[in-house]
Amino acid sequence: MDLIDRLSQISSKITKQKDSIATEEATKTAFIMPFISALGYDVFDPEEVIPEFTADIGIKKGEKVDYAIAVNGKISMLIECKMVNAKLDAQHESQLHRYFHTTTARIGVLTDGIVYKFYTDLDEPNKMDNKPFLEFSVQQIDDVIVSELKKFTKATFNIDELLSSASELKYTKAIKNIINEQLVSPSDEFLKFVLNNVYTSRVTAQVKEQFTPIITKAFQQLINDKLNDRLKSALSIAEPPAVTPTVEPTPVQQPTDENKIVTTQEELEGFYIVKSILKGHVDLSRVIYRDTLSYFGILLDDNNRKPIARLYFNGGKKYLSVFGSDKKEEKISVSIVDDIFEHKDKIIASVKNYLSQA
Repeated sequence: MDLIDRLSQISSKITKQKDSIATEEATKTAFIMPFISALGYDVFDPEEVIPEFTADIGIKKGEKVDYAIAVNGKISMLIECKMVNAKLDAQHESQLHRYFHTTTARIGVLTDGIVYKFYTDLDEPNKMDNKPFLEFSVQQIDDVIVSELKKFTKATFNIDELLSSASELKYTKAIKNIINEQLVSPSDEFLKFVLNNVYTSRVTAQVKEQFTPIITKAFQQLINDKLNDRLKSALSIAEPPAVTPTVEPTPVQQPTDENKIVTTQEELEGFYIVKSILKGHVDLSRVIYRDTLSYFGILLDDNNRKPIARLYFNGGKKYLSVFGSDKKEEKISVSIVDDIFEHKDKIIASVKNYLSQA
């Protein structure tokens, strides 16, 4: 079984059981041990996965970290566990921080069984960094996260490659944060940089104020254009063009409701966006659309009892409908098709609910 499949199983288990978990020990047994096992480590081998590992600090004895992972006989990862839905705050981070420098481990993990934070010592040797280089929720796994997690598996664990990857992830995250900040609220320096390349007259405060929303809009449109290009390219490869059969002419018939249905480009873009959101969570061949006179429906397994989303794009206003665990329809107003991305968690949760019932 692939790593993505094991993580999907854990995610489904979390959805069904998290509300009934009341202790840290139950969290470890139900969610964290399966995660460690998914990475290829034998949770029943006390020489490989060491529970309650002693990490004494100076004169303070009896300090224990929940799990230590040994690779080739050397302590390589420490995992500090908290109860499910616990707030993984600075207090918990400082606890792992204290344990970190007492062992040979270069990787520290803080988790509540759902959210995982991975730390190392890039800033100062043998001293855990204040910020994680990798953070994710098991319930929101994508291909990028799976690719990174594979580097932590027993079969491929290489600390030098991991540290190189951690450094890249750290700075990539920082750069993305800076770009996102400029996207939301461009700084004076960024405005000046752009205007010096596109505006020939003198740049005044009034000009900066005038161009701020224009630059923000241009930034957003560029991202949307590139995203749509990638979606269309990926789906054109994944889905072969339909073959139009040669048929004999038939007598002209009166138009039916089915003949009146027109599938628009916006609806198809919405369908592609939903499929891109679900990539890595379900086989995309199972995600099907059915257009009707009143709405554009997106289904799992072409089954009306498994609605994923509905698009109401034919009226004056646009609406997206999503479905909770009770299959109750929640109608949400959207301005543009790309607004669907803002509701990806609900779309993913809907599909995971169907998968857990299979």
